[in-house]
Amino acid sequence: MRDVAIIGTGCTKFGELWDRSLRDIFVEAGVSAIVDAGIQGEEIDGLYMGNMSGGRFVEQEHVGSLIADYSGLASELHVPATRVEAACASGGLALRQGILAVASGYADIIVAAGGEKMTDVDLDTATDALAAAADREWEGIMGATFPGLYAMIARLHMHKYGTTSEQMAAVSVKNHHNGTMNPIAQFKNEITIDTVLRSNMVADPLHMFDCSPISDGAAAVVLAPADVAKKYTDTPIYVKATTQASSPISLHDRADITTLDASVVAGQRAYKMAGLTPDDIDLVEVHDCFTIAEICAIEDLGFFKKGDGGRASEDGETAIGSRIPVNTSGGLKACGHPVGATGIKQAVEITKQLRGTAGKSQVDGAGIGMAHNVGGSGGTAVVHIFSRDR
Repeated sequence: MRDVAIIGTGCTKFGELWDRSLRDIFVEAGVSAIVDAGIQGEEIDGLYMGNMSGGRFVEQEHVGSLIADYSGLASELHVPATRVEAACASGGLALRQGILAVASGYADIIVAAGGEKMTDVDLDTATDALAAAADREWEGIMGATFPGLYAMIARLHMHKYGTTSEQMAAVSVKNHHNGTMNPIAQFKNEITIDTVLRSNMVADPLHMFDCSPISDGAAAVVLAPADVAKKYTDTPIYVKATTQASSPISLHDRADITTLDASVVAGQRAYKMAGLTPDDIDLVEVHDCFTIAEICAIEDLGFFKKGDGGRASEDGETAIGSRIPVNTSGGLKACGHPVGATGIKQAVEITKQLRGTAGKSQVDGAGIGMAHNVGGSGGTAVVHIFSRDR
């Protein structure tokens, strides 16, 4: 197996992109990444694209062929293009498949991308499409949506560990602050604890500002063998680990819903693969689809003891410049959550941080970063570790 590096990145703005289609945003992100890497179309051996539900959101399936076509890679070059689906972890899994293709030697240059166009449908349709990432026969048929499922996780976490609504709100406040420094973020407004607690209740105890938004957006990275990465860029970012784990899709089949076992296992496998521990990680992008999800993630990945994530968030231990900066991009909460794009956007953010090009949100001395992408309520977890040094 060969070592793999990221040699280029690209990302659209996230938000309500009314004037652009799914194909437009995929192509924009992909072209930006290709230009950043300094490669030509003839060098690309394959595309892997994360997309959860193009059929429901924009009535478009066969996304691989569509994007290869509109990228100019289908007519003469016939570049193979594969759509990858793992609910909200589709982007992270597309990245993993691209990494494995290069590591195996079957490909040299791969573009891994993710995108979703979610705002072209009404809220009820979007909510129902997202609910398909849960167990439709056992959860969806009973009317359970993701705010409700994560509300159950939050309520039990509060009962077992004393986590408070104020502590969950602190996650949102921190991520909105980080979003103000991110040019692509959907939300660039500072908020307060009171803003969160006074916002409408969505599913008790989760308020509107505890929830990530419905978003449009796309992101892409270019992957190459580490041995030749410096042929393309002076600042390649090396992949130290790529892991994936599964858990039961339904909450009722899990021993403890406050722990996402797939996150725990994928994280442990990543640390073992990279030969690292949580103490070695300089920053992490975690899957904060809801504020309680970030609290669970920083516990499940070993940054804080189980039950301490809420307190740590309230005490500022996850802010930029603190013990472990979490979601410097603004996370899903403020940067936005176009579900197929999120896992790739996380890698783009980590790459910027390790290159030292993250601007106002730059983490001083960042050398090793982690990305954590979750599908559904924890049925899939994908974890990557990246390093500035090989």
